[in-house]
Amino acid sequence: MQIALAPMEGLVDNILRDLLTRVGGVDWCVTEFIRVCDRLLPPSQFYKLAPELRQGAQTAAGVPMRVQLLGSDPGCLAENAALACELGAPVIDLNFGCPAKTVNKSRGGAVLLKEPELLHTILSEVRRAVPAHIPVTAKMRLGFDSPDGAIDCALALAEGGAAQLVVHARTKVEGYKPPAHWEWVARVQDVVKVPVFANGEVWTLDDWRRCREVSGVEDIMLGRGLVSRPDLARQIAAVRDGVAFEPLSWQGLLPLIREFWAQVIAELTPRAAPGRLKQWVAMLTRTYPEAAELFVELRREQDCERIGRLLGMPLVEAA
Repeated sequence: MQIALAPMEGLVDNILRDLLTRVGGVDWCVTEFIRVCDRLLPPSQFYKLAPELRQGAQTAAGVPMRVQLLGSDPGCLAENAALACELGAPVIDLNFGCPAKTVNKSRGGAVLLKEPELLHTILSEVRRAVPAHIPVTAKMRLGFDSPDGAIDCALALAEGGAAQLVVHARTKVEGYKPPAHWEWVARVQDVVKVPVFANGEVWTLDDWRRCREVSGVEDIMLGRGLVSRPDLARQIAAVRDGVAFEPLSWQGLLPLIREFWAQVIAELTPRAAPGRLKQWVAMLTRTYPEAAELFVELRREQDCERIGRLLGMPLVEAA
């Protein structure tokens, strides 16, 4: 059984990948999508979204990182996948699940689930361009507005050369509205010969147990649930391995929040940094009452020095 940290554009960047994988339980993670349109991207674009490529394609905690590409041009995706491998990507992941309207309008993400033949062509082209020892994987939703084509899409991806499939158990139209239809993950696994990861609406240990029971798969990808409960992967791994665990307390989480702020303030401008912190703290309110109290204090605060004091930190110079 493997536990993966989901790629979440605009949220799970290299900083949050670092912090969440430090907590433990994550077997591998994926970059935010790198958008591929009509040209070969410069290496700088890969390093921008996947700086871990400079350190062996792994986070500081030693967790392997995959590079995710998004686009619809098979040849261009193949060319960029080959470059990513030259830069050190150990796995190429392809995004067919992003529900964002701006992405879908430019023929990227979940809108491609309307075209299973194109999915097969993309996988085949990327598979041919990537060295044989480097796996190509894919992330999909159940469909655009209906799950009726989910099986066709999954087969197209697997037969095109995908070594693994992650199935976000909702359609594009459903977005992130509960419930997730885990029973469809079971249907996908029944017809493809590659491992399938279940993804969607796993916020707690009990959710994971229900997901495993309904989907019938062992492998799991955690997104918002892990961001909101940073030790969720560690809890699941402990149950998997039959060992005891102590849930991460607010006092145990505070040092990670401070480290997060230190990294954010070092990488972002003083104008952008506060919003990045508020984004994570807002998600933590789902699990920690103390986060709700902190968020109230942070909500209208824009001064980085005062934010540092609210977190009990010395002044950190902004970028």
